[in-house]
Amino acid sequence: MLPSVGKSRAPIGAAASGRGGYSRRQIYIRFLLPALIAILAVIIFPWLFTSWMSLNDWQMGMSRSFTGLTNYQKLATDARFLETIPRTLFFTILSVVAPLVFGVFAAEVFHQRFPLRGLLRGVYILPMMTTPVAIALIFIMMYHPQLGVLNYLLSLIGIPAQLWIYDKNTVIPALVLVETWQWTPLVMLIVLGGLAALPTEPYESALIDGASRWDMFRFITLPLVMPFLMVAVIIRTIDALKSFDIIFVMTQGGPGTASETINIYLYLQAFAFFNVGHASAVVVVFFAIIVALAIILLAARERLRWTR
Repeated sequence: MLPSVGKSRAPIGAAASGRGGYSRRQIYIRFLLPALIAILAVIIFPWLFTSWMSLNDWQMGMSRSFTGLTNYQKLATDARFLETIPRTLFFTILSVVAPLVFGVFAAEVFHQRFPLRGLLRGVYILPMMTTPVAIALIFIMMYHPQLGVLNYLLSLIGIPAQLWIYDKNTVIPALVLVETWQWTPLVMLIVLGGLAALPTEPYESALIDGASRWDMFRFITLPLVMPFLMVAVIIRTIDALKSFDIIFVMTQGGPGTASETINIYLYLQAFAFFNVGHASAVVVVFFAIIVALAIILLAARERLRWTR
């Protein structure tokens, strides 16, 4: 005789409860509570505190006074701050486009089979493992107008010496060159992962139809790896926007203010001039710029339908 099914079942109340009589919902809350506390302490509270400080006039070491939107009004008329916005965007665009172009090219090269491919891949990704401050110090020596190796190499092909980071007209491209050297391997790895996942059937059909390598890259490879390129664009945009260490070590915003990005301006206001309230307003405005760029990237991603 088969045992009764009803007798083998646990009580409904016990099934909906966990150990110790706790309900499933209570168990979830107990697991989520530490994460919520960490988020509140590390993200939400500092953000709320910064927003509140931006409404105050506070020089570090002096008394604080509530001034409302005065700090934002000052930013709207601060020519030095307003100049940092297009400069930051210009630096960001170059720091995204250049590694993207060279990274895609490197991924195409390393996707092919040739001797010592694995070793050369390992050598190629070494720059992204190097400390940014060490990279900045090395490039300072390389950019030296008289003793730098870059000017020596230019002299070998008849190009006059450049001032690099010591000229306001070339300082941003020179800094972008450092960013490109360090972060092109990251883009290469992302795109290389995409190339490894591509199907071979479209390429076989294209070869039968007599397509060239450029045609296959343009009409097959590029559309198929576009989702991976979008990931690379988002990562590089975030990195370039928050870039600080290389710029600060190499130029500290100079010559003059030619390489002063929002991050450098923020640092100087907070830790050189000790104007905490004004610096907090800069943080809020910078956050708004980042959110606007994020919305633009997401809108472009949705409009082009890269994930479908």
